[in-house]
Amino acid sequence: MPVDILFLLLGLVLLIAGGDLLVRGAVRIAERLRLSPMLIGLTVVGMGTSTPELAASLQASLAGSPGIALGNIVGSNIANTLLILGVAALIAPIAVNARTLWRDGGLGILAALALLAAGATVGLSRGAGLGFLAIMVGYIYYAYRQERVGAPHSAAYDREVAMEEIDPALVPHDRPEGRLPVALLLFAVGLALIVGGGSLLVNAAVGIAGQLGVSDTVIGLTVVAVGTSLPELVTSAAAAWRRQGDIALGNVLGSNIYNILFIGGLTGAIAPTGVPASIMAFDLWVLLAVSVVVMLFAFSGGRLSRKEGFVLVAAYVAYAAYTAGLI
Repeated sequence: MPVDILFLLLGLVLLIAGGDLLVRGAVRIAERLRLSPMLIGLTVVGMGTSTPELAASLQASLAGSPGIALGNIVGSNIANTLLILGVAALIAPIAVNARTLWRDGGLGILAALALLAAGATVGLSRGAGLGFLAIMVGYIYYAYRQERVGAPHSAAYDREVAMEEIDPALVPHDRPEGRLPVALLLFAVGLALIVGGGSLLVNAAVGIAGQLGVSDTVIGLTVVAVGTSLPELVTSAAAAWRRQGDIALGNVLGSNIYNILFIGGLTGAIAPTGVPASIMAFDLWVLLAVSVVVMLFAFSGGRLSRKEGFVLVAAYVAYAAYTAGLI
């Protein structure tokens, strides 16, 4: 057990470090291809910063562990909505733009419903995965158009800004910076770390589940989900500390959309898998319920207060304890 825990932590470190290097390299490569900074931000930065979750879910699915693959996706969204948004609201109340909330929060709920529908019919099949990716492409195009015309920022834009403020090296420029060989090296090293870290993480998670006598779904919904969501926790907390509540909220909403449509889509397209019955029967419904509750909290007073933030964090603690069989 101690060895598996050590490998799991090492896997998480490699995933997060590898994701950072990969995105840094990818941003510089995209600059060389003369892509606009706005498009680079919405695609390379927005999607690239989800690579830790993607690697964990994809490798778990390839290894025949759908509990970890889907548990990571659903568990990350529950952690985002309750734990991360709750912590951000505890740091500073979050003012909410109603239009943005209903647009991006609504899409997150529709994505969860789509995953529920897929699980009840074909599972996370190749067709379902490709469908999710098509919706993701449509959303990125919509977000790009919104920014071009100066409309209220999308969650995809807020997620990009949150990541760039934590790591200025992710900020794209009109003119290429640095040398191409260095960018290619960063990308290659990041990819290698992600592949290695994902393998360590999945193997360790399966080992821990076996030694504790619990399903790998439980580990995926809790330990793996929270671990791969640490970058979102840091970025949302930092945004709240700077009194940028809209960025903190957008980061969470954007992450929830990316997790299901991008990560779930690629996982289904590359390594189709079923949705575990326990996730279908309970956790997806929890995700839907807490998503609606957060929208009601935010819409009722035009903001998420510290009291509501405390309720969200307490609810996550209760959910995690229940999932782990502690209550």
